[in-house]
Amino acid sequence: MKASRFIGIAASLTLLAAMTTSCFVGKYMCNYALLPEEHGNDLVGDRAKTDSRYPGIIKWYDDLHESGQFRDTTIIGEGGFKLHAVYAKASQPEAAQGSAIVIHGYTDNHICFLNLVRMYRDSLNYNVMVPDLHYHGESEGRAVQMGWLDRLDIERWIKVAHNIYNDDFMVLHGVSMGAATTMMVSGDETPDYVKAFVEDCGYSSVWDQYAHNLKQMFHLPTFPVLNSASIVCKHRYGWSFKEASSMAQLAKCEKPMLFIHGDADDFVPFAHLQKNYDAKVKGYKEMWVAPGTEHAMAYKDYPAEYTEHVRQFLAKVKKGL
Repeated sequence: MKASRFIGIAASLTLLAAMTTSCFVGKYMCNYALLPEEHGNDLVGDRAKTDSRYPGIIKWYDDLHESGQFRDTTIIGEGGFKLHAVYAKASQPEAAQGSAIVIHGYTDNHICFLNLVRMYRDSLNYNVMVPDLHYHGESEGRAVQMGWLDRLDIERWIKVAHNIYNDDFMVLHGVSMGAATTMMVSGDETPDYVKAFVEDCGYSSVWDQYAHNLKQMFHLPTFPVLNSASIVCKHRYGWSFKEASSMAQLAKCEKPMLFIHGDADDFVPFAHLQKNYDAKVKGYKEMWVAPGTEHAMAYKDYPAEYTEHVRQFLAKVKKGL
């Protein structure tokens, strides 16, 4: 066998082996990220965790739920899956300030951010709704959608909440993946009664977030692992990691937004805050940095300040800025 032919065969086999390995790794990473064993489906455990973080909040919720003030509802969402949410009127319904949709994070559910639901209902006097995202909590689904297809479901919930409350002022408020969902919604056309957005520690894009996770958790480079996983995601679920971009959606957002992030966050890196903030080039925006706060802990660390920042932001929006 000629040396040149041998080298060519060896190179082809090496390439084939690399492609095969990349394919297997891509499938593994896609499954790891989008099909976690726990995906907000441990309601008992999440109730205990949430109550330990905010003592008494589960009793608050259960009492209101049992008295019929919190109600459950379902819709058919993206892909024909049944989606679940709970909703309640403001603590003083006759003087309600509007409606708030609270959007939870990765592997969470409607229980996990009852602190924000209570903030809006009791402290700010808003009607509230908190959905379980696709594949989370009591909602059906194929896999985690990282906010991208979730945005289409939230746009359905926006209409449902408006049909219930008929308010002319609605705010979307998300944390972590819920914040990314909020930012992704903000770039789409939304009804006039959607007036404002609040994002708390959301990532700039799914690609950027997974690149960080690969390095932090697995010490792996983005190429070819992330490229392969994104191809698998596109084939299975119809979207790629790069198209699922908060920044690209923010560039189209003209409505007011409050950006919140803890400067000690190393899960969704603090640097994502500035990237997201800078990406929004149209309309009003504010930024609040929670000092020393880790991921999704801004309210826990600074409940009074958090509430006041949200209150003042919404008051400005109502006054027309």
